[in-house]
Amino acid sequence: MRCEINRFDNVNKISGEFSGAFADLGTFLPLVLGLIALNQFSPQGIFLGFGFFALFTAFYYRRPIPIQPMKVISALVIAEGMSPGMLQASAMLMGLILLVLAYSGIIQWMAKLLSPAISIGIQLAIGLQLIWLGGVMMSETWWVGILAFSFLFASRFMPMQYLVMPVVIILGIVWQLTSGTLPSVNLSHTSVWPLSWPSIDEWGSAAVLLVLPQLALTLTNAVIAISAMAKDKFPQESERFEPQQFAKSSGWANLLLSPFGATAMCHGAGGLAVQYHFGARTWLAPTIFGSACIVIAIFWGKGIASALSLIPLAVLGSLLAIAGTQLAWSKRLFDGKPFCMLVILSTAVTCLLINTAAGLAVGVVLELGRHQWLNLVNSKQ
Repeated sequence: MRCEINRFDNVNKISGEFSGAFADLGTFLPLVLGLIALNQFSPQGIFLGFGFFALFTAFYYRRPIPIQPMKVISALVIAEGMSPGMLQASAMLMGLILLVLAYSGIIQWMAKLLSPAISIGIQLAIGLQLIWLGGVMMSETWWVGILAFSFLFASRFMPMQYLVMPVVIILGIVWQLTSGTLPSVNLSHTSVWPLSWPSIDEWGSAAVLLVLPQLALTLTNAVIAISAMAKDKFPQESERFEPQQFAKSSGWANLLLSPFGATAMCHGAGGLAVQYHFGARTWLAPTIFGSACIVIAIFWGKGIASALSLIPLAVLGSLLAIAGTQLAWSKRLFDGKPFCMLVILSTAVTCLLINTAAGLAVGVVLELGRHQWLNLVNSKQ
């Protein structure tokens, strides 16, 4: 009996690593496939970039630290039809900025300013945004999206919970094949892999149009917030997850891989939340993901493009909504002190109504005001 239980536990753990490895597809695939299908960027350069970054992450952190496209940069490049040079320049500039902040120690100083309440507020706002975007994607075929979301959400109560996510994706592909519905994106089987260097004009435009809007989100979600979440998930290894480590790994990856066609990449608190939810616990998850990206790059023209285009947009939206739910949820939303609640909600609302940088500023001002008030009260006593 004990052998059977151990065998069941081992199967569950391994399936959790596989399931968690691809749990962040709701964030990853829409942006990556958009860059390839709509902007005609090189799939080889993009997928090899993610593959090498993921394999390095597995070796460096030894835990399921996620790899994601930088959302603001990717979305703006897709929406505005910007050139590969603009994307390349923005990635290298982000890499340089992150490395300067990491090696100068400034990122540590910034992290100390960010109280847990501010971090929770930012995570709440980003989580709600992911839920909203996931809902928009699910609305393409709402009943498929709702069914997928329901099964994914309820998977935690199922015996083989970590097998639910790949089963949902497979069933979604089967439905796409049999329903006669057109694929979500049209991906070309042929592609070129040009290697070039951004022009002087592209450097300047990328700094203003792409890097500045992305910077606040990267510093909060992809460096500071994920540091706090990783320490919470793996407290016995907290020294490995300091903010400067995430800034260094993202900085070097962007600086070294973007000249070869990789897109702007980072880590993300939402990705860690959803990967952990679906069972990823070790280096195996990013190794599986990175290896899969390299295989996709190598065999792009041999059926891979067709297979990826068959994943329904509603299923990807359900994964994105699950990621948002995991990121937004925090016990401290309900058991915090009244002032902490004020900071959390003020930060989140400002992030949603204006942007992440403004939300961060509001949270810092409130926390500094509280410290000044406490110092004044203590001095009078």
